[in-house]
Amino acid sequence: MLVVLALLTLAAAPSDKTKIDWVRIPGGSFLMGSDEYPQEGPIRRVTVKAFELGRTEVTNRQYQACVAAGACTGLDMDCLGPAFRGPEQPVVCVTWAQARAFAAWAGGRLPSEAEWEYAARGAGEQRRYPWGGAAATCRRAVFGEDPDALGCGRDAAWPVCSKPAGNSKQGLCDMAGNVWEWTEDWYHDNYEGAPSDGSAWLEKSTSSFRSDRGGQWDGDAHNLRATTRDSEDPEIRSERGTGFRTARDLKAP
Repeated sequence: MLVVLALLTLAAAPSDKTKIDWVRIPGGSFLMGSDEYPQEGPIRRVTVKAFELGRTEVTNRQYQACVAAGACTGLDMDCLGPAFRGPEQPVVCVTWAQARAFAAWAGGRLPSEAEWEYAARGAGEQRRYPWGGAAATCRRAVFGEDPDALGCGRDAAWPVCSKPAGNSKQGLCDMAGNVWEWTEDWYHDNYEGAPSDGSAWLEKSTSSFRSDRGGQWDGDAHNLRATTRDSEDPEIRSERGTGFRTARDLKAP
């Protein structure tokens, strides 16, 4: 019986081709938020423990491996049109619960909003965008730079890591643009009462929405700022601009 269980566990685990490329994010403190919009304030100091974050947004190839292993549920194929099905494109049309299930299968979890922003800003630096302060262009991110050619001309998300000039200081891809990314937190209208230790805000808000970060392929440059916040119905299955990446705690030495 133990041998059978071991074989089943091995078969269900991510393979070398589907496992996450983890990037270590050093711990530290930073000033989270901005004074540009009410939902991004008040600015406050947050301390984040060292953790790991997936280098890329989770891809269709990785997610379908989870489905094949029986650990994830299938996607709404009416939403996931042909332009979004490339194996290295970020998975979209995925609910918060589906994202969370994949993260657990991959040995991780969803990042907190604080962890996500901390990583997007260079782990303690006050970067406006993951790459720094230079203006957002299609050389650095996939977004709606040209309203007549959304997604930098593809009218869809691009394969992950297609814009290395936009990588973060630690080498994270697509922290700005391509797709919004689910976080663990419930969405609140501002940061009043939010945790200051980098953990997820688990106290449910009146909106019943979850927070997501990063902007998307058909959005504008405003959404690419590291401090920009968005919210989604966690049960939505028809959003072609929302995906996720995984996080995990550092293993004890």
